[in-house]
Amino acid sequence: AHAAATAAAANPGRTYNPLFIYGKTGLGKTHLMQAIANRITERFSGYIVMFVNSEPFLNDLIHAIRTSKTEEFRRRYRKADVLLIDDIQFIAGKESTQEEFFHTFNDLHENNKQIILSSDKPPKEIPLLEERLQSRFEGGLIADIQPPNYETKLAILIKKTKDIAAKDILKCEISHDILDLIATKVSSNIRSLEGALNKIIAYTVLNGRAPNIMEAEIAIRDFLTNNSVKKITSKQILQLVCEYFDISEEEITSSKKNKNIAYPRQIAMYLTRKLMDMSYKAVAEIYGKSDHTTVKHAYEKIEKELTRSVETKTLVDDFIVKLKE
Repeated sequence: AHAAATAAAANPGRTYNPLFIYGKTGLGKTHLMQAIANRITERFSGYIVMFVNSEPFLNDLIHAIRTSKTEEFRRRYRKADVLLIDDIQFIAGKESTQEEFFHTFNDLHENNKQIILSSDKPPKEIPLLEERLQSRFEGGLIADIQPPNYETKLAILIKKTKDIAAKDILKCEISHDILDLIATKVSSNIRSLEGALNKIIAYTVLNGRAPNIMEAEIAIRDFLTNNSVKKITSKQILQLVCEYFDISEEEITSSKKNKNIAYPRQIAMYLTRKLMDMSYKAVAEIYGKSDHTTVKHAYEKIEKELTRSVETKTLVDDFIVKLKE
């Protein structure tokens, strides 16, 4: 999503138009949209950049209809060089809003104006969204924002801690062990991650010292991952992949590089890191590799294949479903 956003901001209206960004709540869609709007405004000072949530768009339309000012409404939105609408899923099921947006979309697109939309679901999964809008939303690039992995969460926490320390709010240093605890146990979204860190910061301000691990876990208990969700183990992943490809666990963890062993190993490494939220180094240890770059290569290779190969995507999706059953 970041690469697509950067490309769209560098060449609005000509690269990835429309750009449709989707992901679960709290993963940074709005933040990314704001960054795109800011970047375009900086680079193209003469551009009219409009960034609105779908709710104000809907309210503007209702007001325009009630006051007989629909032409004014159309001119306001169609004069934009770049139109960004956050939470576009909320126009679904609203017939007049969808009708108006359909024509606004066509007008902007035909004139090479950049359109960027965000949603909590991809177009085909938005209930009550008109088929003609779904088709247009899918006509550019659809980019999804995935929940952050361990390394990303830890990097965010370290940066946030440094930023807060620079403001002289922290009374003492927060240890790496506590940041590791948050990165490991808080996995839902960025907001929860920041909320947990704020709890720790509040503790240091109120008590004049950083909490120990037990105190930290109690402080962030409201943000901890739901333990009722089935815990997936690396052993289960190994067994499932080996059974499917008809190879042994000894073979998949060996140094053999022939394709009928290497490909299943890459799939297993990808699933282990993805589903267990483990570092490359930790996954490397499970598969008997001394160098974590082997896991990094495997993960990135499968991640690319998921966007290019329907067969690989179907296979990985099936594995994930079986592991979560």
